[in-house]
Amino acid sequence: MLLHLMVELLLYLLVDLMLYLLVDLLLHLLVELLLHLLLLYLLVDLPLYLSVDLLLHLSVDLLLHLLVE
Repeated sequence: MLLHLMVELLLYLLVDLMLYLLVDLLLHLLVELLLHLLLLYLLVDLPLYLSVDLLLHLSVDLLLHLLVE
């Protein structure tokens, strides 16, 4: 009986440890995915937005310059 309880406890602890490791791995992968998405935003979307903003600013400056002349 005691051996049976010890084996059951070990199995319970192993399953608990496996679940903990699985959740830890999933959280690690989620954080890594979010960091990659942030890096992708910083490398692609942000420069694109800034270049469009710069083009708009330059075109407005050009229009104002043409209107003044």
